[in-house]
Amino acid sequence: MLMKVKTKQHDIKKTDKKTLEKWLHLMILGRMIDERAPNYLKQALGWSYHAPYAGHDAIQLAIGQVFDKKTDHLFPYYRDMLTALSAGLTTEEILLNGISKATDLASGGRHMSNHFAKPEWNIHNVSSCTGNHTLHAVGVARGMKTYKHKGVAISSQGESSVSEGYVYEAINGASTEKLPVIFVFQDNGYGISVPKADQTANEFVCDNFTGFKNLEIFKCDGKDVFDSMNTMIAAREHAIANSEPVIVHAMCVRIGNHSNSDNHEWYRDEDERAAAKAQDPLPKFKEELLKNKIFTQKEIEKIEAKAKEILLDAHAKAVKAPNPTPESIFDFVVPPAHVPTKYVDGTHDFQGEPMKFIDSLNGTLKAEFRHNPDTYIWGQDMANKEKGGIFNVSKGMQQEFGKTRVFNGPIAEDYILGTANGMSRFDKKIRIVVEGAEFADYFWPAMEQMVETSHDYWRSNGAFSPNLVVRLASGGYIGGGLYHSQNLEGTLCTLPGIRVVVPAFADDAAGLLRTAMRSEGTTVYLEPKTLYNAKHAMTPVPEDFEVPFGKARVRREGTDLSIITYGNTVHFSLEAAAVLEKEGFSVEVLDLRSLNPLDVPAIVETVKKTHRALVVHEDKVFGGFGGELVGVINENAFEFLDAPVKRVGSTFTPVGFNRILERAVLPDMNRILVAARDLLKY
Repeated sequence: MLMKVKTKQHDIKKTDKKTLEKWLHLMILGRMIDERAPNYLKQALGWSYHAPYAGHDAIQLAIGQVFDKKTDHLFPYYRDMLTALSAGLTTEEILLNGISKATDLASGGRHMSNHFAKPEWNIHNVSSCTGNHTLHAVGVARGMKTYKHKGVAISSQGESSVSEGYVYEAINGASTEKLPVIFVFQDNGYGISVPKADQTANEFVCDNFTGFKNLEIFKCDGKDVFDSMNTMIAAREHAIANSEPVIVHAMCVRIGNHSNSDNHEWYRDEDERAAAKAQDPLPKFKEELLKNKIFTQKEIEKIEAKAKEILLDAHAKAVKAPNPTPESIFDFVVPPAHVPTKYVDGTHDFQGEPMKFIDSLNGTLKAEFRHNPDTYIWGQDMANKEKGGIFNVSKGMQQEFGKTRVFNGPIAEDYILGTANGMSRFDKKIRIVVEGAEFADYFWPAMEQMVETSHDYWRSNGAFSPNLVVRLASGGYIGGGLYHSQNLEGTLCTLPGIRVVVPAFADDAAGLLRTAMRSEGTTVYLEPKTLYNAKHAMTPVPEDFEVPFGKARVRREGTDLSIITYGNTVHFSLEAAAVLEKEGFSVEVLDLRSLNPLDVPAIVETVKKTHRALVVHEDKVFGGFGGELVGVINENAFEFLDAPVKRVGSTFTPVGFNRILERAVLPDMNRILVAARDLLKY
């Protein structure tokens, strides 16, 4: 619904002089910083990326003034310098970010300049991927609603980034769930050099959402202080009172270049540039104050002098601040993991009844939900009466734990993951499990969010960690063909900052899941779906079993050859080893279980013992994770080898649907036997 602001708390006559002086001071100081920023680059001091905000002054002032650091969460975008200043960041803190110092609150110099943040006030460090923080804001708002917290999440962006699909998903999801979040569109008519007409058919981007239920839309003049302030106040009040999202569409103007790497003279003629400058909000605000005799010219000059003094003092301090050190790149890559105390090496002597892989997962999920009441799970097709996910892994969970903790997400994988990242920001005690896609093959739309999640901890200099477990049913051997048979670990393991685990037996399925759900950080938990009900994956499972990350497990001892493997191919490897034993060979099978972190000492130890290594996995040989394993062996255990390292995996083709084609593509026990015999004869 399109709304107009009825109640106006602020105008030139209603607002007291002290408040007006504060606003004018912020606008003058912000503009001084904005105009000074490019000089740091010219002087080789930093600020190699700067997007000037001039022309957005009023709406940014209003966002910062309305934001309550005690109750709200703010997600500013790269042009939100005055927003950050108005929200309470000091000039020195702005400069430290601009010139990428070690003491920069946002990231310690790790993230791009102009990405302002203050974690202790819940002013978030957002990505350079424009608009993706809308999902995080929605996730925080979900946390607010879940915990009955009176506050609002504020997401700010330019109008062109609204074209991103995850912005639509964020607004759709927020309206479906009725969440207290404000989406501010700062509309200056351009996405770098691309005019708005190339982005949307509507003059106002907010009009694209007029059909959405449970959504209020406000329009304001983002160049006018009072209109912007009244609109933001009304938006916040409405979002909190009604627990539903609000769009604030603020019409702004971009006076200068998009950034210091842009030249707007290439696409804006002289008349247009002059017209933009004529709409500058700062001189207009000064004129309004003078005209209404709120301030004299001398008083304004005094405010300007004070702002200049603050800027020069902040500059002197900022340039002397320490730079980040080269060795610090290894700090805050991966958050602390839960360390098992009873099962320190992830093995056990339990002699109980063998359990199915799927029952082990289901039982562990339920046990951990009982253990930690701040645990949540959602995904596609997760909880509808007796249905519990496409494979029924979450069967019975909604019945026991309720719809607040166990619920369905839309068919929008980046929404599922992005809002999980966001909700985990609300409170460090929260743990979230998401079924990232019904099949791992469908996870690709969420990969941008996966990348985002992977470097949140590092990028924020240890201030924030998404505490998530991303469950994905992966692999083939089910006759699934394309989009139901892929393995993603080769891609996922290229991302520093996340853990990647692949259990092959019911006990490890339970132990790795428990450890993942009790750890900080993000774990991608790959479930070989063909093992869910497989008899050969059944084992006894202690009810409190835990498996440490980065700890491989010898599933079969041997002395003549080491097969290094994980997932589905562990079972083929064990079958091959049994056949080779009858031929007089002793084959060791090392189940990696954890790919990132990787148990390098265990790999070296088994190669040192047998002097021959065969790397086996289900994924394609070319470009697969096995290439990394071969590299590890060559770098760390080359002197122990009596033969070249060999690999077995899928052919470099897609996986066919017809079972004949699938068998031709995927590795099996016979291929492992052939490769093993070749190595044993070498």
